[in-house]
Amino acid sequence: MSAELISILVLVVVFVIATTRSINMGALAFAAAFGVGTLVADMKTDDIFKGFPGSLFVVLVGVTFLFAIARANGTTDWLVHRAIRLVGGRIALMPWVMFAITGVLTAIGAVSPAAVAIVAPIAMGFAAKYRISPLLMGVMVVHGAQAGGFSPISIYGTIVNGIVDKEGLPGSPVVLFLASLVVNLLIAVVVFVVCGGMKLARQPLDVPVPARTGGGGSGGDEPGDDESTTLTAPRIATLLGLAALVVAALVFDLDVGLAAITVAVLLSVVWPETSKEAITQITWPTVLLICGILTYVAVLQTMGTIKWAGDSVAGVGAPLLAALLICYIGAIVSAFASSVGIMGALIPLAVPFLLQGEVSAIGLIAALAVSATVVDVSPFSTNGALVLAGAQDVDRDRFFKQLMVYGGIMVAAAPPLVWLALVVPGIW
Repeated sequence: MSAELISILVLVVVFVIATTRSINMGALAFAAAFGVGTLVADMKTDDIFKGFPGSLFVVLVGVTFLFAIARANGTTDWLVHRAIRLVGGRIALMPWVMFAITGVLTAIGAVSPAAVAIVAPIAMGFAAKYRISPLLMGVMVVHGAQAGGFSPISIYGTIVNGIVDKEGLPGSPVVLFLASLVVNLLIAVVVFVVCGGMKLARQPLDVPVPARTGGGGSGGDEPGDDESTTLTAPRIATLLGLAALVVAALVFDLDVGLAAITVAVLLSVVWPETSKEAITQITWPTVLLICGILTYVAVLQTMGTIKWAGDSVAGVGAPLLAALLICYIGAIVSAFASSVGIMGALIPLAVPFLLQGEVSAIGLIAALAVSATVVDVSPFSTNGALVLAGAQDVDRDRFFKQLMVYGGIMVAAAPPLVWLALVVPGIW
């Protein structure tokens, strides 16, 4: 058995073990990088460490640290309740508010699971209180997160665009962002109609809309709670910091990770108590997962597995069929594992195939990114699990099955649809 085939089989084993044994895929990937690198590829330890994505590590830690501070000092709660106040008594708009909030959070740099973790508990609480379908509300939150998830300054967008640049492929951050935004928006519209969203327009919101400040709410758990709607000094500073992060990344083209961690440190200096709480909320499992997978992919690149696998995909003989196959692989595996990890593995694997020029690299990368993320409502994925955990007053077994069926529909339907829209025309 060739070294290249062994390394691919090990990658498959990593995905299987992580899915069936609930072990962090990144930790498994680091172990696989060490084992395959030293025993199969005869690599030195320093060569393995060269593949560690240091700049991405800073992005993940910096951004999640900043958003952990925003969550700890109540800034994210203020944003959510402020947005809810804007809908007045129109309960039908509430799922769209949740969609928009998670979309904005991921678009400006929040990791998708972090944004869902922030919004999902509040969204599912409202779903229970106002008799909104939990499936509708949960799906809107997840698709909202993915709608903004590939902006040029987002975590997902930074990762995919970085891989594209590193591999020397033609890329378009705008096409990638708009593809995810439009597809998730269209899916959200369909789900809203199918799951009874139109009926919500006739359902009154029986809680008074809170005043701008003061005692407009009706209790500590209502959207008008004074503590949640008060714009305190830490929240003002955090909002300014988030605005500064956007300006630094978009206007001055500064590194998102370093800018985010700088803002987080400045906030920590002034309010150290919040920082102590926030540092423990950094999504270390996500950091470990992504860095581990990309380190293993670097080992595959060093030992020539990427070119070998790419040549094999190209050997299918039908470029469009091979592109569809890649999208299906991304969707199926991502429904049970890490979306970013899948993209980090599949895009490099497809490089030799894409360099042939028979299939649009921009179109296929956008199709793969969408295919691997629209399935994240699966209860086996992080986002789906967060929605399931946040559901209130529901039959959890029934809700689990609903999420599983919906995830299966996405796995089956999304790849061919985005393939038809983004790859087959060949216009990108």
